[in-house]
Amino acid sequence: MPVLPRITVATRRPWGLRWRSSVWFVTAVVSLGITTDLLVYSIIIPVIPFQLQRLQYKSVSALTGWLLCAYSAGLVLSTIPIAVYSEKSSSRRIPLTIGLIALIISQILMMLAPNYALMAVARVSQGISSSMIWVVGLALLCDTTPEHKVGRQLGIAMTGLPVGLLVGSPVGGALYSRFGFHGPFIFGSICAALDLLARLLVIERHEAIAWGVDPWAVYHPPAGSASAACLVTDVQRPPTSMPSDSVLTVTTAISDQTNVLELGLITPESPRRRSLAGMLQDSEAALVRKPSSLLSVITDLLRSPRALTALFMSLVYGVVNSMEEPTLPLHLQAVWGLDSSQVGLVYLAAFIPALISSPIAGWLADRIGTDYITVLCLAFTAPWWLVLTLRKSLALFITSLAIQSFFVGGVVPPVTSELAAVSRNMEGVGYAHVYGAFNLAFGIGTAVGPVIGGQIYDHVRRGWVAICVITVALIMMCIILAFCYTGPDPLLSKVFRPHVASNDQETSPPKKQTLEPPARE
Repeated sequence: MPVLPRITVATRRPWGLRWRSSVWFVTAVVSLGITTDLLVYSIIIPVIPFQLQRLQYKSVSALTGWLLCAYSAGLVLSTIPIAVYSEKSSSRRIPLTIGLIALIISQILMMLAPNYALMAVARVSQGISSSMIWVVGLALLCDTTPEHKVGRQLGIAMTGLPVGLLVGSPVGGALYSRFGFHGPFIFGSICAALDLLARLLVIERHEAIAWGVDPWAVYHPPAGSASAACLVTDVQRPPTSMPSDSVLTVTTAISDQTNVLELGLITPESPRRRSLAGMLQDSEAALVRKPSSLLSVITDLLRSPRALTALFMSLVYGVVNSMEEPTLPLHLQAVWGLDSSQVGLVYLAAFIPALISSPIAGWLADRIGTDYITVLCLAFTAPWWLVLTLRKSLALFITSLAIQSFFVGGVVPPVTSELAAVSRNMEGVGYAHVYGAFNLAFGIGTAVGPVIGGQIYDHVRRGWVAICVITVALIMMCIILAFCYTGPDPLLSKVFRPHVASNDQETSPPKKQTLEPPARE
């Protein structure tokens, strides 16, 4: 007789169980986390140079650039350990909470740092905290959301990216002018504290199911879909007559053919990488699948053209967006004589369209597929970068910048949704693994992008034109790869399949016709 694992579930029903475990609440929390991350990242940009000058440092511009690089270094170096830990942890909420506490500590350290070395340490810590939300937060959202709604929810969560960038720099400058160097960091710590409270309120899906509530139940997944296969519809709640300080012991039986948890916590058909990780430490391998080593996960991702295409687009997204950070203000100043406040208004016009395109692209990715949306958004982005090379009109430049921002903002949701699909269909690869790879690619892009952009702008004649041309070339590469490999049935296959089928029909030998004898009268 097999050994029966035992699970203990607290008998006191959590308050607000339904809304705290709902898809929309988790989406809001992840979006708030992304907003806080980008706000903390960008809020120091207008104030750090002045603080370095106050501390009597020379080469302030270069030192500021290295602080931004320290953030990216912390993000990149911590991604793989965080992804591995998240897949082995009993809860996504724990690493998210740890990351936010580290963010608050880093804000305080940055605010009180008496020298450059401690500033660099604080920025590395902020980068590590950023990995938590981008790796574990997106994995938590995919855990909570039914498969046929992942794109929409990721698109909504991604609106936190332009919001954080939009709010960070102007708020940082205003607070610095009014309250001094401590002002921006106090504001960032308050935002992080609110984010921490929201993360502590989250109840994960496997915890909610143990109390008879499945967040997926309200979405009525399509019949036959993977979401419908792992929807829990009949769960017995823990008895309420037991003493409040007691616990309910649940016994599971693992047979040789099927592995079914009696409480309905997971079904064998579930495509999810995580069910009750940690709570089923001894039996998770039997209930779900044998966990893969880090090396095997990396090997599987490298063997998947679909995964590599999504990761390459993540890398390009990071490079393109960060290349313009040090160069766009200089170009606007050199050509049209704009000052810092006017450049801020231009950034405002660029970020607002992404707030609209991100949720729309996510919704469309669920409806018609990630392949169509990705290729279309990339195709409509490229021409506007060529328009940005013109110097005829500031209004035309701002309009072109806003339009390309709209379509670029529509690329991220289908790419992240594509990675979630890769995880569901790849043995032993969890959501945290694929989003760890996404964060790694994006982090490398944001680390090298400013360096590439700054060097080209400074050392190449008409450097802004060169940056725009390089961006178009990278986008064209992404279009080709997305056309060939994005989606379970890429556009390349869809386009050539009818042609191949028609050729097969033309070359196939005609069927012999048999003449039936006339019917007798």
